[in-house]
Amino acid sequence: MNMNMRPLLCLASIFAFCLSMGVPVSAYTPESPEVQAMVSKGIKYLEGLDDAEVGKSSGHGGEEFHSVVIAYAHLKAEHDTGAAVVKRGVARARQLAADVRKEGRQVKRGNGSFDKSTYEVSISILLLCEAGAEEFKADIEVLRDGLFGMQQPTGGFGYPGEDKGDTSQTQYVILAMWTMDQNGIAVNEGVVNRTHMWLMRVQDIGGAWPYRAEDPGGSGLMKQSTASMSHSTALAGASSILIAGDFFRMWREKTNTEGLLPGMPKAIKVAEEAGIADQRKRAAKVGPQAILGAITRMNGYRSRVPYSRNTKTWHYYAMYSVERFESFYEFAVGSNELEPEWYNSRVRELRGNQDVSGGWGIKDKTAASPPIATAFAILFLVRSTQKAIAQANSGTLAGGYGLPSDTTDIRVDGTQIKGRPVAAQVTEMLDLLEQDGAGETEGKSIPDDLELDTDPAARAAQLDRLERLVRGSKSWQARRVAARLLGKSDELRVVPALVFALSDPDTSVRRYARDGLRFISRKFDGFGMPDEPTLAELQRAQKEWRDWYRSVNPKYVFLDYDL
Repeated sequence: MNMNMRPLLCLASIFAFCLSMGVPVSAYTPESPEVQAMVSKGIKYLEGLDDAEVGKSSGHGGEEFHSVVIAYAHLKAEHDTGAAVVKRGVARARQLAADVRKEGRQVKRGNGSFDKSTYEVSISILLLCEAGAEEFKADIEVLRDGLFGMQQPTGGFGYPGEDKGDTSQTQYVILAMWTMDQNGIAVNEGVVNRTHMWLMRVQDIGGAWPYRAEDPGGSGLMKQSTASMSHSTALAGASSILIAGDFFRMWREKTNTEGLLPGMPKAIKVAEEAGIADQRKRAAKVGPQAILGAITRMNGYRSRVPYSRNTKTWHYYAMYSVERFESFYEFAVGSNELEPEWYNSRVRELRGNQDVSGGWGIKDKTAASPPIATAFAILFLVRSTQKAIAQANSGTLAGGYGLPSDTTDIRVDGTQIKGRPVAAQVTEMLDLLEQDGAGETEGKSIPDDLELDTDPAARAAQLDRLERLVRGSKSWQARRVAARLLGKSDELRVVPALVFALSDPDTSVRRYARDGLRFISRKFDGFGMPDEPTLAELQRAQKEWRDWYRSVNPKYVFLDYDL
């Protein structure tokens, strides 16, 4: 039998087995090739928009803030703070912080339903936290103070001059609160408690949440107006009470606190997190059973009332709400389903509705303009909330995402992980990268003089570990570190791993792999692969690098290519 036929026959057997067992063959995860291709096309669409096209967008926040939503989606998918579209959004968010600072940390508001400042401040906080919470800490704190200054006496957030809270706006405030907390930005527990209690009070007796809510003031639920009640508002309220629950550490005992801080004694890790969790739980005014009871009522509403979509529906906005709700609900109840049907069904829908340009909301009209619809579709596809929860619960104590970008001198300061050398030796760094949830070390922060071991056996073991990381780590940060170190190794044996890494979903991994291949081969012009290759350019570069490697090692078989 031809050896190259074996992988194909194996795949055929797996396919047949799935059919015989009734397993759906069109199940997806964010790492599925089909999903990655959709995201890449969507990203290209967003990158091709000029300022005028972004400004024409209808959607959440004033027009000038659509660049912030778009930048946030791009950053969640590509993790590239250097991208022009991200820089544009960050500049807009920082300008808002400057405006709020100028007003004495107060947000200058507009009039009635035309005022979008709650959205604007919230999404600006989300973006700046994602782009660099330490770097933009002063701006985030100014925005936080301005945001909290807009809280209504009842605890909700809404339009100026109104006493009715708005669940759509409040969901983004809650998400901003949670995100700041995970990044070590102080968040007043009283503010969160007041919002949490308001959300619990204004749930409709039938299980949904309205758009603008009447506050009954007591503990009992009342009948809310159904005029603007929908699946979108129901999910907004439900996801918000789950997010607030996690702020108060309701679900953290479900996670494993082992290995949160590489190199720290286990007793310190466990005691530190347990102490924070206990303090938060004591401060909470709403208990976990009350939250889950409200979720049960909301799920009852969704089962009774079919979802209805038309051109006036904020469909993609609601889709992102679905992902946020389902991700926090999975975490709260301990579900680990890899390919849930709610995700698969919407991926299939998104595949059918993506325009040839890469955007959504073009073939299928919706209330939001295509740029905003595309941003929300990407946030759904990459499961941005699920990733944020995983980061928050696998690489930190009680705030701060994972390890610091600055890798010199890791230490714990209160609940924060601080930094100045993560590792002086490659082996020590590998110990960090191979731990679950670790690998939060940016490629740019690797010391330039870091060298592989000079002992042949130790060096070979280090290369083996780096190759495994670049091929199989779920952490894009770990893959960046591995690709850069492999590229610096000047070892011919690592070429196949770097060729594999050329197709990594992370832009920086691809660039490190390309530059490493050029260095090792001494073909400094490479094979023409640009920084942002098309799929055809990427495939051509991989083929040419494989051909080059076979010219120096004719017996090598690229199994991952043959598959």
